[in-house]
Amino acid sequence: MQRRKTIALTPEERRRFLEESHTIILTSNDRRGYPHSVAMWYVADRDGTIVMTTFAKSQKAVNLRRDPRCALLVESGRTYLELKGLLIRGRATLDDDVEHVLDVLERVHAKYDTPGPAEGLREAMRGQAG
Repeated sequence: MQRRKTIALTPEERRRFLEESHTIILTSNDRRGYPHSVAMWYVADRDGTIVMTTFAKSQKAVNLRRDPRCALLVESGRTYLELKGLLIRGRATLDDDVEHVLDVLERVHAKYDTPGPAEGLREAMRGQAG
């Protein structure tokens, strides 16, 4: 039996690993084709969709608008025998809908138990959209 098959995560293990992990590495491609990797806070939807937020003019957003191909990596383990990782390849979708962005911000802040977006930020974002 191939080693890969013996260490592969089941769909339920993948879901739980994504739910419990803290940081995900998002890799996009810069304009010259080089990988651009950044650590991100995120939440995973029940269907497995990974969602996160960033500034519209951030390098990762610029890269993903130009080329939506990306990779996501979650890993854990401090010793070799504990190592576990999940690599997801796909195409990113950037959503500029203010209400959706605010919803994702709230969910991310709830996951990490940090204060969510202040009402002033909400109103400023809504004002820019309208």
